[in-house]
Amino acid sequence: MSDGNGFVPACPLPIQQYPHVLLAHGGGGRLMQQLIDAFASTFASAELARRHDGAALRIGDLRLAFTTDAFVVQPLFFPGGDIGKLAVCGTVNDLAMCGARPLYLSASFILEEGLSMETLGRVVASMQAAAREAGVEIVTGDTKVVDRGKGDGIFISTAGIGVIEHDRPIGPEAVRPGDAVLLSGDIGRHGMAIMAVREGLAFETEIASDCAPLAAPVLKLLEAGVEVHCLRDLTRGGLAAALVEIAQTAGLHIQLDEAAIPVRPEVQSACELLGLDPLYVANEGRFVAFVPEAEAERALSLLQAEPVSAGACRIGQVTADGPAGLVTLRTAIGTTRVLDLLSGEQLPRIC
Repeated sequence: MSDGNGFVPACPLPIQQYPHVLLAHGGGGRLMQQLIDAFASTFASAELARRHDGAALRIGDLRLAFTTDAFVVQPLFFPGGDIGKLAVCGTVNDLAMCGARPLYLSASFILEEGLSMETLGRVVASMQAAAREAGVEIVTGDTKVVDRGKGDGIFISTAGIGVIEHDRPIGPEAVRPGDAVLLSGDIGRHGMAIMAVREGLAFETEIASDCAPLAAPVLKLLEAGVEVHCLRDLTRGGLAAALVEIAQTAGLHIQLDEAAIPVRPEVQSACELLGLDPLYVANEGRFVAFVPEAEAERALSLLQAEPVSAGACRIGQVTADGPAGLVTLRTAIGTTRVLDLLSGEQLPRIC
């Protein structure tokens, strides 16, 4: 609409193509998805096209899951974990989301000149403790040292192998209309724990990361014969980004109930203070599971019996009735909100 003098106000669309890499390209939003799309189209792998947390590979009669990850979190230590624990849990969890039993990890370290040996020792000890808890072994690795000021202390890259002991296809392509969407516990704690330490914020109740290995509850579902269609851990981009990616890949509509999604009061308060949405805040010990409606109650009972998923709940369902590839949220006041990928990110470098 013109103001009478020929001026037409407009709200410009966010820039989608940049000549240089931005922090936002690693934040779990639309820019990261564009970057991944570019990699996937260049490498042209069928497994990459599945857009899952790892590759499911068949070697003879053996089915293996294979995944890789890198960790650049700042600060290195935070309530509930550190970069070492994060590196092990993140890789173990990606294997678990493939429906695999995690077995072996590799670990590569990029160390900055000047990093204290005491800090390095704490990180390595934490990795070993996390590996022991997750039931995996770190069996190979590599170390590089870069000039002072070029490495931000320490970066860790891991890869993992697990064995798939069943014939079920687990991934977005297996999601079906009528599936129940289950969440393993409260959301938002990891991202807010990082933010509190990074910004020197003190809350009445300390917020600790939910960083934890997730293989135990997943294997419990599979060993009980639950027909699991899809699994996804909720890291960068949080619950919202994970579900949007699944909805788009499956070509189905996911409906959520906001009142059913657990957010701890201290996390909700911190998000409100900082202007953040907990649905988009990263987690490192939470996942969603898509199961047929008939299996939902049994699956919840199994999840709730495991300490790491004791707070499991049902948060929504899959339907073919709504717009394909869309995630909608029924809010606490009865309205409907569309959840989309953020163009960038709320919190950089949280893993």
